Amino acid sequence: MSLIAGLIGAHISRTRLPAALQILCDEHGMGLEFYLIDTAEKSEFDFDATVHGLRNRGWTGVTVTHPFKTNAARYAEDGMHPEVEHLGACNTLVFGEYVTGFNTDYTGFLAAMEPVDEIGSVVMAGAGGVARALGAALVKRGARDIAIYDTDRVRAEDLAFSLGPPARAIPSDALAEAMRLADGLVNATPLGMAEYPGAAFDLSLLDRQGWAFDAVYTPTDTAFLQAASAAGLQIFTGFDLFRHMAIRSFAAYTGLEVEPEDFLPLLEDLRP
Repeated sequence: MSLIAGLIGAHISRTRLPAALQILCDEHGMGLEFYLIDTAEKSEFDFDATVHGLRNRGWTGVTVTHPFKTNAARYAEDGMHPEVEHLGACNTLVFGEYVTGFNTDYTGFLAAMEPVDEIGSVVMAGAGGVARALGAALVKRGARDIAIYDTDRVRAEDLAFSLGPPARAIPSDALAEAMRLADGLVNATPLGMAEYPGAAFDLSLLDRQGWAFDAVYTPTDTAFLQAASAAGLQIFTGFDLFRHMAIRSFAAYTGLEVEPEDFLPLLEDLRP
């Protein structure tokens, strides 16, 4: 068996996904062809037409990242996997007679955050595709409060409405106070990536919280997590999520039942 897949997104040259899938394919005696479709290098890009073409060319499927995860969910329509059909965001499309959509950000985040006994109150920066997955996972974990901040206030309000209680949107002038009251902080924006330097949070306010998570994994030591670690917070990196996401994406592509704990150590050498 051989997989033909790829990654669609903007500024994806640093991704470790091809290497992770190659390791997993090698372990299972499979071949892999994997292609990057970096939309930052294209003046115009039609997501639906591109995916339709890949499907017609016999690809196994395609992984989707920023900023196309909501596009992918719309493309999958009724084909979203039941576990994640409520999210409105998708990061893995598997082709067959029908298109099946998965969100391994959601399942991967749940797994990565298992060491946190109680999620508590959370401030999440960002309201895009990855935020939908992380927000839903926080709700499932029993978060008491999820304060969502985004530079696009309407988008934050839409996400809060979609998630339902305990999620709420907050304006920029309420962010500092929400941070002071939070048990955990989640960065679900691209800020911190090599291509998007900076941090979504005021780093001087990192002291009272218990934990911090950053969805960015290239690099893993973002300014946000460096400051959080220095302040004594328990930190969870985007690479922690990435390893779980990659393994679950492999399972989605192949249909195999894969035990993540058996393969997490194999991916450790890919840490940026």
